[in-house]
Amino acid sequence: MPAKARFIAVDLGASSGRVMAAQWDGRHFELEELLRFGNGGIRAGDRLFWDVLHIWSEIKAGLSKFSARYGESPASIGVDAWGVDFALLDAAGGLLGNPVHYRDERTRGVPEALFAKVSEEMLFAETGVQAWQINTIFQVYSMVMEKDPQFACAATLLTIPDLFSYFLCGAKRVECTEATTTQMYSYHCADWSRSTLTRAGIPVHILPEIVRPGTVLGMTQKSVLDDCGFPCEFPVVAVASHDTASAVAAIPGLDPESVFISSGTWSLMGTEVAQPNVSSCAHRLHFTNEGGADGRFLLMKNLAGLWMIQECMRHWEKSGRHLEWSDLLRAAADAPRFQSLFDPNDARFEAPANMPRVVQEYCSATGQRVPDTQGECARAVFESLALKYRSALASLESLTSRTFSTLRIVGGGSRNALLCQMVADACGRIVVAGPAEATSLGNVMMQAIATGYLSGIEEGRASVAESSQCLTYEPHATDSWSSAFARFQSLEVN
Repeated sequence: MPAKARFIAVDLGASSGRVMAAQWDGRHFELEELLRFGNGGIRAGDRLFWDVLHIWSEIKAGLSKFSARYGESPASIGVDAWGVDFALLDAAGGLLGNPVHYRDERTRGVPEALFAKVSEEMLFAETGVQAWQINTIFQVYSMVMEKDPQFACAATLLTIPDLFSYFLCGAKRVECTEATTTQMYSYHCADWSRSTLTRAGIPVHILPEIVRPGTVLGMTQKSVLDDCGFPCEFPVVAVASHDTASAVAAIPGLDPESVFISSGTWSLMGTEVAQPNVSSCAHRLHFTNEGGADGRFLLMKNLAGLWMIQECMRHWEKSGRHLEWSDLLRAAADAPRFQSLFDPNDARFEAPANMPRVVQEYCSATGQRVPDTQGECARAVFESLALKYRSALASLESLTSRTFSTLRIVGGGSRNALLCQMVADACGRIVVAGPAEATSLGNVMMQAIATGYLSGIEEGRASVAESSQCLTYEPHATDSWSSAFARFQSLEVN
């Protein structure tokens, strides 16, 4: 096999998507962004949707750029995306409408209705997944409760990354790491939790075969080749298609003394474990167990992430108060310390129309200084995130009976030097930041394994270490953070 190859990674986030080219030279990967496009919910009537056909058109535009630039087909392609959302296909493989966004309100009160049939404790013991109203099982059950007519003609359920793999090659499969985010996967059976789903009245006939990361799903369809100008077909690989699993797969030096933080729109914080932890303690502490790229599990906590600051910036932009990211970080660094704290996971911050105002109202209601400037608001967000990480770290150490020496931050948040230093100071641990492109690197790494260019995850992580630069942050000024943490704990909701 030739030492060199090119791959395509499609990396879909909840706020943006990218098509990336990756050059493999036999030792390391070099990434190139072919196309970036905005992504997000589209409201129509009383529903919030994903415009998957627009996403598909952008993906094809990125593929066309690869074809025009290199004049060849890639060694393979893989898609990763966020978890929990899904599309329905009819018997002929046609798309039954746009998928509903996880932030849509159709699942309000649905978990409690489902727990009347299947207890929360039983569901956690079966799936290992934290009950969160955005989860696939509650989205599906809301459709059962409403007697949604789509179910009458639905033949297949595909999660978001699997939908685009289907568009690429026609395979109707669900990749395992993505399946574990649905709260419909039984780690006991290594398959769908069919008996539990049947008890809840959820149609199991629409659930396709689950495949492992690194499975070659098939070859690209002729329509894709014709539309994008590729000279010949190429494999479509089911990578670790949940973006968190891809990101964690690509973390160099991740060992039993390390905690990962995948920092983007959401923050996912945890560690790798051989088996899911479904103890009553894990349930009480709101931890979840999701699939990893190599068959292990990611014991982690879902935390609010940079979406809060993204929403603040979006509102400031709309109101004519535009501030460049670098200027906002400087303003945050200069703002007074520990004036305004809050739990980023508090439900009131989930989907407000005006995030800065909600932060101000919360601080006023809790007797804290109200942040007036953009820098003060940004500092409040970053400090609160760092303190939330400290809380989750304490819970994780208690749950696993381990002491973690290093926090490894990947994703967009690893580029935020102010936040990374705050995390080191708040947690009293060394922070290693990077790679920022961990998700795309994990995506192409699994493709390289599937196509024989790499032998496995261990060699893949070594190649990622060769491909990226990481920065280390030492903790300091930890005493003041401990005082702030005591205040934070009085505000924490979970």
